[in-house]
Amino acid sequence: MPRRSSHPAQQDSPLRQARRSRNWTLERVVEEFDLRTPGGHSGVTPSMVSGWELGRHTTSIGHRATLCDIYQQPPDVLFAHQDEGLAGRGGSPRLLAGFGDLQREMLATVTGARECLVVMGSRSRDGRYLEAIETVLAERSSLVYYRVLFGPPHHQVLKDHLLALLRLRDPHDRSLGVKTLHLGMVEDTTAAPERFFCASEQMAVVPIPSLTSHEAFDSGVVLGAAASARLLDHGRQAYAAARRVETIEDVAALDVLRERSTRV
Repeated sequence: MPRRSSHPAQQDSPLRQARRSRNWTLERVVEEFDLRTPGGHSGVTPSMVSGWELGRHTTSIGHRATLCDIYQQPPDVLFAHQDEGLAGRGGSPRLLAGFGDLQREMLATVTGARECLVVMGSRSRDGRYLEAIETVLAERSSLVYYRVLFGPPHHQVLKDHLLALLRLRDPHDRSLGVKTLHLGMVEDTTAAPERFFCASEQMAVVPIPSLTSHEAFDSGVVLGAAASARLLDHGRQAYAAARRVETIEDVAALDVLRERSTRV
């Protein structure tokens, strides 16, 4: 007599159920996206659709709207598997209220990254933190890195960091099968206000307004792996909408908004 598994089969997500109820392939869903996109090329791939259905990646607001149109179902139905239980998974955020603690956890996020590291913002000026990023990228060739700027860098040290990254890696290299360096800049910061975080597949640190002084950068929250995975998707989506800054010439042309700072 066949042995019955003690674990029930995982139920298909509502998104996958919607596709299968139409007897569609993943490729057919991509075709539906392209039909609804000016120019006929949405950039959506079958693997992206599969990742959304499995809950491995978060569907962006724009793509959610298109999927709701395709399947004629509301977002709270189609994306329940992506959104349910997020607040209760991975423990509560941990408050950081001091520069030493904030820097330590940001360094821990960087040095603990093995698969993906996403950093957002244009105001970084901590040389130790930026050098740690360069070190892990030099040591871990398969680590995928995203840096999304919001407007030009505020400090020379960040511009120097971007140049150092381009000396370490070629954004166009695919020798490992994937692109491992992604540098972009969101230019319209009115429509897309600047945000700040450092996230890996293990954890994330999100700076918050200082709890000690309006001039200080010394407070933040630490998030666990479940929330950090969502921030990785946030960063990927922001990069997809950003202008690429991925040559020495692109970075050299960036203005620095504040006085020159040196790396120490």
